[in-house]
Amino acid sequence: MTRPEGAMPHVLTDIEGTTTAIAFVHRTLFPYAAEAMASFLRDHGAEPEVAAILRDVPGGKRLGDKLDTLRGWMAHDAKETPLKALQGLIWRQGYADGALRGHLWPDVAPALRAWHAGGARLAVYSSGSEEAQRLLFRHSEAGDLEGLFERFFDTRMGGKRENASYARIAEAWGAEPGRILFLSDVAEELDAARGAGLLTCQIVRAEDGTERSNRHPVARDFDEVPFAAAKG
Repeated sequence: MTRPEGAMPHVLTDIEGTTTAIAFVHRTLFPYAAEAMASFLRDHGAEPEVAAILRDVPGGKRLGDKLDTLRGWMAHDAKETPLKALQGLIWRQGYADGALRGHLWPDVAPALRAWHAGGARLAVYSSGSEEAQRLLFRHSEAGDLEGLFERFFDTRMGGKRENASYARIAEAWGAEPGRILFLSDVAEELDAARGAGLLTCQIVRAEDGTERSNRHPVARDFDEVPFAAAKG
């Protein structure tokens, strides 16, 4: 993959399976939110921020009905924006209490810092809410990395397997699609990004059991990303 001429690149990264172990999301974050959801809604359901999210949760007006819907979504790992927003609020408290720390693969933080220092512009696109993304990088095992990123994009941009989502991100970020490199472990997400004109690289981590698609450039970790902004 060759580097575009002119301005330094924009690097857009996924989280789960890319910067962070899938197991951390499914065995730590999701169970933590599921266990705390009922008590969180009882304690905070009337607060404006939470009440606004709950209005977008179907299932009647009773809090118990809303909770049933949320539990159903959690059971099916649904990428529903209200669920992701509530999970983010629950994780906020967990990170603040020290019960949670954001997992990153060892190669991620050094690469992000080097790319940023080299002039690359960084952003995140994940199905987790913007709040959840910020929390993970703010409270990461490698320290506070939130400030390295210019933008955090979530499902308000659209689904991650839809071409239009990546076009919206490029427009919102003020970047030419051909100057954005998207990093993800999921081939179908990369297909959609490429369909919108973005550069792509599949992160294939053996620890996560990622299957190589052969449709995109491949890297085993961030050190092998073929579009290494920091190397100029």
